[in-house]
Amino acid sequence: MSERPDSELTLAPSPEPSYGEPEAGTRPSLRVLLAAPRGFCAGVDRAIQIVELALAKYGAPVYVRHEIVHNRYVVDTLKAKGAIFVEDLEEVPDTGQPVIFSAHGVAKAVPAAAAKRNMFVLDATCPLVFKVHFEAERHHRESREIVLIGHAGHPEVDGTMGQLPAGAVHLVETVAQAQVFHPRDADKLAYVTQTTLSLDDTAAIVAVLKERFPTIRAPHKEDICYATTNRQNAVKRIAPDIDCLLVVGAPNSSNSLRLVEVGTRAGCARSRLIQRAEDIVWDELEGVRTLGITAGASAPEVLVDEVIAALKLRFDVTMEVVSTAEERIAFNIPRELRPPAA
Repeated sequence: MSERPDSELTLAPSPEPSYGEPEAGTRPSLRVLLAAPRGFCAGVDRAIQIVELALAKYGAPVYVRHEIVHNRYVVDTLKAKGAIFVEDLEEVPDTGQPVIFSAHGVAKAVPAAAAKRNMFVLDATCPLVFKVHFEAERHHRESREIVLIGHAGHPEVDGTMGQLPAGAVHLVETVAQAQVFHPRDADKLAYVTQTTLSLDDTAAIVAVLKERFPTIRAPHKEDICYATTNRQNAVKRIAPDIDCLLVVGAPNSSNSLRLVEVGTRAGCARSRLIQRAEDIVWDELEGVRTLGITAGASAPEVLVDEVIAALKLRFDVTMEVVSTAEERIAFNIPRELRPPAA
């Protein structure tokens, strides 16, 4: 882990915006509270760098199993540069070109299958997801049954559960499920969590588990990642002061969906997820005097800029940045992609 660089990733520029003509007459005033931190986290930053550096070093095509991160703009930008996205290794032809695993992590069966085919693999799994994998494996070695708090079907959950034999990990999604879960041995129990969950929802589930099973082992350090925590706390800070919240992110992005939920619960009933400026429902902004904007951890800042540009076509915008934390974290890229030592 190192200090996060100041340079931006080389994503393609967004197309010239076309949001309709501004209304005639004086534009209404709009105060915009821009939450910070927002957007790319260190794990997403690293994953995208891995794809871009692999393309630069080995040329196109580079194969990526699953979306490298959950953002259509990022995926389309990397496709244009020569990345080919697949859902299964069987879709990858026999080739010496790199095959990259996404930031969400994969079950152990996936690298094993890649090794059988002698694939050149670059693993872009977020180091904080790896941490959860290591915790689960440690508990299993120590003969503990494991509860995984997360969302069924999410690739991170599939990857974590796939680290261990079937039956070793039990998925709990809700407080209700925590209330009826019955382990084999209540004194040999531990829990881990998906890294992109709602802090409040997770705390409620953990509280139930701890009440029912006082000896349950917790993670040495919180599993929900620093970026998820920081983005949710920033939304909580601005939510009571805004009339509407726009969360820039993808509908399959867990952390983006959680930001919408957090905004709603923290006092902004009109919290909406949008992928791009073109998704803004302008009628919903009628009468809005103060608007909040944030972005999920896989949404690039260029999309936030696009939203602000669209707003300025229709409103007299006053911008305020509301910062609750400073992020200077960066994760090392794989050795194969590092520049040679001087």
